[in-house]
Amino acid sequence: MKVVTIVGARPQFIKAAAMSRVLRQRHREILLHTGQHYDYKMSGVFFDGLEMPAPDVNLEVGSGSHGAQTGAMLAGIEKVLLAERPEWLLIYGDTNSTLAGALAAAKLNIPVAHVEAGLRSFSRRMPEEVNRVVADHLSQLLLCPSETAIKNLASEGISKGAHLVGDVMLDILQWAKERAKPSTGETLRRHNLESKSYLLATVHRSENTDDAARLAGILSAFDRIKEPILFPVHPRTRKAIDASGSRLRSHVRMVEPLGYLEMVALSASARMILTDSGGLQKEAYWLGVPCVTLREETEWVETVSCGWNQLAGSATNGIVGAVNSFVAPASRPALYGSGCVAAACVDLL
Repeated sequence: MKVVTIVGARPQFIKAAAMSRVLRQRHREILLHTGQHYDYKMSGVFFDGLEMPAPDVNLEVGSGSHGAQTGAMLAGIEKVLLAERPEWLLIYGDTNSTLAGALAAAKLNIPVAHVEAGLRSFSRRMPEEVNRVVADHLSQLLLCPSETAIKNLASEGISKGAHLVGDVMLDILQWAKERAKPSTGETLRRHNLESKSYLLATVHRSENTDDAARLAGILSAFDRIKEPILFPVHPRTRKAIDASGSRLRSHVRMVEPLGYLEMVALSASARMILTDSGGLQKEAYWLGVPCVTLREETEWVETVSCGWNQLAGSATNGIVGAVNSFVAPASRPALYGSGCVAAACVDLL
């Protein structure tokens, strides 16, 4: 079986790392990197840390408006699909790379398999919501992480080809935890941190970075929190912070984006995680670290209902209040699979 896999952004590299290890044992995979995350800090360092195979194709699309970026990806992916004619196109998550892959394959009548299908925020203001809805409706195989995702698809009339498999990110997290453990002490020393005595923060979604008022509210909250905050800054976020003229206090340590193993070590050792990332919400849950989500909604509703994730939005007082008062419960039920999800997905393919 020949499969073309589309990746373009850091969360997709993580998911693809888990799938590629299993897929390549029996089948041929052609890994196509759109170049949506294109510099070493956002792309290369992740490939290295995850021990992923190098992409067979890199479109090097780079940044740009949604239309320009997606259009360039669409043309490049179509060219590869026409040359390779795979049995499946494999897509992940909800980025512009996901959307472009689904559209290109659908127009060439190549079946699409969507890993992480069925997620919904029910907010069409989010570009990611539009991408995931369109991708799901163009897919023949929908690999869902939760019962909620299955129900979301059913409510939209999609039941054929939908399977509850769990989340492939758990597969790779379990692998990464063991590899990160020996160097955790050195990682903490390098950042001048003590275990469980700091917060880890990430902000990257366009709803927060492209809205000056929302970004200001989040940054103001970081300033008011009286604990060390390690803040690996996405390039888009840094650009927005620089444009705003904001200057954060010294306890907020802004650093360059970090590799996956380092992020796993720092996440596991944090007292709490502040993020608008879907992947980090899940990883916080699996690692047993309380999470405050800097959004009004989340696709990972189970982490909220279990009491380990609190939605705080972007208002300063709401974030500070959540950080100061949030106490996670004693229990943490298993969510999103067993850690052997990639094998189940490859079997279904």
